[in-house]
Amino acid sequence: MMKRLPSCVLLLLAAPVFGQDKKPTTLGEVLLAELRSTHGAEEWFVPANVAVKGLTAEQASWTDGKGNHSVGQLAYHLVYWNRRNLANLKGEKLEKFSGNNDETFDKFDAKKWNETVRQLDEVMNELEKWVETADEAKLKESAQVFTHISTHNAYHIGQIIYVRKEQRSWDPNNGVR
Repeated sequence: MMKRLPSCVLLLLAAPVFGQDKKPTTLGEVLLAELRSTHGAEEWFVPANVAVKGLTAEQASWTDGKGNHSVGQLAYHLVYWNRRNLANLKGEKLEKFSGNNDETFDKFDAKKWNETVRQLDEVMNELEKWVETADEAKLKESAQVFTHISTHNAYHIGQIIYVRKEQRSWDPNNGVR
């Protein structure tokens, strides 16, 4: 008798072909696909633009009271590190960093929630543009930076979804049930 696979396993087996009409063939295309999957392309998981969409400043400020970050703090943190990485890639002078990563969460201001959402979209667009315009040598030199950026973004986007589920502000029709 053949054992039936759970639907979540079947979904994972089907995932590699979902949403991928054209497979990336160059390093630039691979890096761009990674960035887009955490920005706005709805493929394997929920991207940042969907994760923060529709939240009020009050909802973005909500915490569970157990020391975990709010959606706003997580989004601010992503803006901070994506901007810093972009400035470094462009060869710009980096703003001073104390080394205290907590500051990259704690400077979130609920009054600026809509601006934080706009900045997150903007910096992710700028990272994508950097990849689109970089030559092959620059892409090879920076490839590992982009894999870290994409992984870091995906990790915190997952946290954003979790927080939204905890506060009951997540619509499962947006991608995670």
